[in-house]
Amino acid sequence: MSKVEQRLQELGIVLPPSPEPRFTYIPCNQTGNLIYLSGQDCRINGELMYEGKLGTELTIEQGQEAARQTIINCLAVMKGYLGDLDRVVKIVKMLAFVNSAPGFADQPYVINGASNLLVEVFGDNGRHARSAIGTSELPFHTPVEIEIIAEIRD
Repeated sequence: MSKVEQRLQELGIVLPPSPEPRFTYIPCNQTGNLIYLSGQDCRINGELMYEGKLGTELTIEQGQEAARQTIINCLAVMKGYLGDLDRVVKIVKMLAFVNSAPGFADQPYVINGASNLLVEVFGDNGRHARSAIGTSELPFHTPVEIEIIAEIRD
């Protein structure tokens, strides 16, 4: 068992299968030693764990849970593409969108649910540059969508 998968097991996380794209895109694209993940959301078994806007329908804590689940789905995409998560050298950048009600400005707190999990899984190699952006709508009313850029080894 790889070190990363052992760490996931310690955290009680079971990765789902890598989701199949529903539209015209690929879940992961590689150039050189970087992989770029398409935006993922907080689905569990194909259903969104939460729907709605932070600041009205959802609390910061629910947003953090959604962000955490979104990272689990990102890890599933990476595992599906790489075969072995130990190939991840480091997480370089996270771009996170938060479905926000007017006046909601706590996007960084919501996205900490994602960032914290990456550090729990990869240690210091999970520390990353990040943008946490509020948006008025996201597809299917998901509360969070996240993209990741990661450096990998052969």
